[in-house]
Amino acid sequence: MARRAVNVFSLSFLDVMSCGFGAVILIFLIINHATEEEEKTINKDRLSEVRLLDYQVQNGERDLFELLERMDLLSQRISESDSKLVSSRKLLDDRREDFETLNAESIAQEESLKALKSDVDSREEELERLRALEEANDGSRVRSFTGEGDRQYLTGLKVGGKNILIAVDTSASMLDDSIVNVIRRRNMNDERRRMAPKWQRAVRTVEWLSAQLPLDASFQVYGFNVEAASLLPDQNGEWVPLSEGRELDSALNALRGTVPEGGTSLANLVTAVSELQPPPDNVYLIVDSLPTRGAREPRGATVTGRERLELFSQAVSQLPRQIPVNVIMFPMEGDPMASAAFWNLARASGGSFLSPSRDWP
Repeated sequence: MARRAVNVFSLSFLDVMSCGFGAVILIFLIINHATEEEEKTINKDRLSEVRLLDYQVQNGERDLFELLERMDLLSQRISESDSKLVSSRKLLDDRREDFETLNAESIAQEESLKALKSDVDSREEELERLRALEEANDGSRVRSFTGEGDRQYLTGLKVGGKNILIAVDTSASMLDDSIVNVIRRRNMNDERRRMAPKWQRAVRTVEWLSAQLPLDASFQVYGFNVEAASLLPDQNGEWVPLSEGRELDSALNALRGTVPEGGTSLANLVTAVSELQPPPDNVYLIVDSLPTRGAREPRGATVTGRERLELFSQAVSQLPRQIPVNVIMFPMEGDPMASAAFWNLARASGGSFLSPSRDWP
């Protein structure tokens, strides 16, 4: 019997192989699908993380830029603070030096003040001694002269008489001694013009004269510029009894409130003097320059020195005779003939002429 050949690729073997291959394919398909799903899940998570990181990076860059700007600003402020600190230290050093200088000067001034106080004390003692001597002599004066008026020459004027007129120039020239400063002060406000040193000297002079008035005398205080009028408007042209001095205080207060302005008319003052009845025993004239106009308004805007001298002569010629005119002169720059003209007026009328120093009275 012939032997049957063995075929390894029998139906059973092929079935087994087919089943095994199918199983492998099925497993592969199952495994591959799960891997893709897992990769998709992993990719989504990573994408979210990437986006979050991108957002954080953008925010971080923005914050970094702001921080850099703040750092630059702070650096600039620190630099400025350093500069201010250096400047402040330098200023402090200068202030310390100034303080040391002022301290040294203060010590010197204290020593000088002590010396001045000692000098004042000695002068007060001398003044008390002189007052006691004056009282012992019953108020007598070194030298006196009595005529139509009562006056004396020593360091100033003795105010005397029954009817006394004090006339003070209130024109703009009383603001200063120089023409340039007169123009400058003329443009200031009223308060500063009233406080002009020259005008304050004139006010103090009137106060000094008023303090010398005899108790039984009558007085008038006139101010004159382009016009002449009493500083007591209700009693213009009338003699005012001194009595308790209330009217005198009112006149002085009015003078303190007067603002020097305008030109000078000596003719109008002479007219006002002529209208006083009885005539004054003494006229005390406080003036600084020749008149700039007569009784009428001038035709031109300027006046020459010769014209001013003519205006003065015309006014003086109308002055009543036998009235002593005592002149207190504050010389004005650019008017050299004024002092001579008023000195001649005082001499011819029997009065006195005084050109005081800046610290008088």
